[in-house]
Amino acid sequence: MQLDTTRALITGGVSGLGLSVARHLVAHGAKVALFDVNDDKGAAAVAEFGEGKARYFRTDVTDEAGVAANVSAASEFLGGLNVAINCAGILGAGRVLGKEGAMPLKNFAGTVMVNLVGSFNVAKAAAALMQHNAVGEDGERGVIVNTASVAAYEGQIGQAAYSASKGGVVGMTLPMARELSRFGIRVMTVAPGIFWTPMVDGMPPEVQQSLGASIPFPSRLGKPEEFADLVAYILQNRYLNGETIRLDGAVRLAPK
Repeated sequence: MQLDTTRALITGGVSGLGLSVARHLVAHGAKVALFDVNDDKGAAAVAEFGEGKARYFRTDVTDEAGVAANVSAASEFLGGLNVAINCAGILGAGRVLGKEGAMPLKNFAGTVMVNLVGSFNVAKAAAALMQHNAVGEDGERGVIVNTASVAAYEGQIGQAAYSASKGGVVGMTLPMARELSRFGIRVMTVAPGIFWTPMVDGMPPEVQQSLGASIPFPSRLGKPEEFADLVAYILQNRYLNGETIRLDGAVRLAPK
């Protein structure tokens, strides 16, 4: 798929990794629909890109009917939909047995709902439209890119809910890719390591330095632009399908 023909919806698209992906795609001629829950940042992103290139849709990714309606509206704005990129997510940090007792089930379930169920909800709504696209080279009709985390593999203490949710994203990648192959829809996942995001930006400098030093090479935090570069490459390389790519500078998370 060529970037200048990309018509993409991006969840979590008004900040962090999602916004970086949107910037990269728009800079290469794509149109984007930004799904998020921050109206102010949504308006700022649309102003940055231009109303003809981007539109913001307030979206709760766990709301099945709301997502389906917004995916349809996004497709109408974009003039068709051939890419869905899931970047929406929450940390959901908390110990199974904390100082206040056992983790409330609603905390665990809430993290899984946003990170895993939300990703599935958007992916299946997007695929339902993509299956009707005209075929491109190799019969391709669309691409879905999900975001997991290295915590899917080496979850730290306090990340039981987060790691479970991201492990689920990794786990659904291959079966979804296999199923959607008959429609010419590829499914890929990126598992980023420790990246510069708004959350990290608010940490004390010494914590930021410690995080960077823990990464073998290069010994720094990942740049959102590097995540966006990889997503763009996935869109363009049709032989990438059904796989999760770690983007992490060879880091392996310690227990805590």
